[in-house]
Amino acid sequence: MSKILVLYHSNSGNTQKMAELVAEGARQLEGTEVRLKDVSNADHNDLKWCDGIALGSPTNYGSVSWQMKQWWDQQPIENWGKLDGKIGCVFTSAGAWGGGQEWTCMTLLSILINYGFLVFGVTDYTGVKFSAHYGAISAGPPVEDGGQEACRRLGLRLAEWSTSLIDGRKDAHPLNQIYERFRELGK
Repeated sequence: MSKILVLYHSNSGNTQKMAELVAEGARQLEGTEVRLKDVSNADHNDLKWCDGIALGSPTNYGSVSWQMKQWWDQQPIENWGKLDGKIGCVFTSAGAWGGGQEWTCMTLLSILINYGFLVFGVTDYTGVKFSAHYGAISAGPPVEDGGQEACRRLGLRLAEWSTSLIDGRKDAHPLNQIYERFRELGK
């Protein structure tokens, strides 16, 4: 059974809505256990528990929220080097398109890489001009179908990678799945 942690911080509730969609996507893979936690009620034991993590933060001034950064800054040094090989992906919401979402995704990915997580993006198109190449992004709440599906696909892909690479279930590998990958590409 793959264990997925969806860890987030949300200022206005938009990133929380994305987190809920990511968790919903992860649960699509049978046998996946999901913990959905805000940084205010998560600790280092959640990192030890999980096989894969989806990390989400609002985009604040083109970067992660101070609450998310502080959470990672306060992790016990004993965790350093003990999380290598777990799987990670990211998501973020900003007030508008072009508000720094991809930059925030790269910052979140950098945090995970520093802890030894293997990180990924999603090449699938989940709607017209929607993908999660660097992570799922939104401008405001995730209301568009393509954006919601990008969140779900990110969670599903995290469960697939974690189950395949950590649990050794080759049948769960993303390339062995038959769902539509390029919905309305290029329109």
